[in-house]
Amino acid sequence: MKNEAIKTTELIRTSNSWDGVALPNFPVGKPELTVLRMVFPVGAVTGWHHHTAVNYGIVEQGDLTIVCQDGKERTFHEGEALVEVVGTIHRGENRGTQPVILNMFYFADPGQVLTIQHPEIS
Repeated sequence: MKNEAIKTTELIRTSNSWDGVALPNFPVGKPELTVLRMVFPVGAVTGWHHHTAVNYGIVEQGDLTIVCQDGKERTFHEGEALVEVVGTIHRGENRGTQPVILNMFYFADPGQVLTIQHPEIS
């Protein structure tokens, strides 16, 4: 076995979400960690929703566009890290030509609802 050095690349270090807003303080006490792997088929659009907990992730494949209710948007490409907005209504869209694979990591109070849907918004 060859003893090659392990390469480490910091993808992101921030205290702000992708739209530049400061993240909320962590809750006091023992957090519950959740990891979600999401696959967005070509053309898929999530419903409008907001998150209650700090979360971040990495786009493993494809291009994911996040659109806020106020029209602000950003597209994250394969290999990019993203820090999601917290408390801001938004949705995710796959406008690309291949499925998007997104791995997200959440830090919350035990049993906390991570995402609140807004079906009243069209």
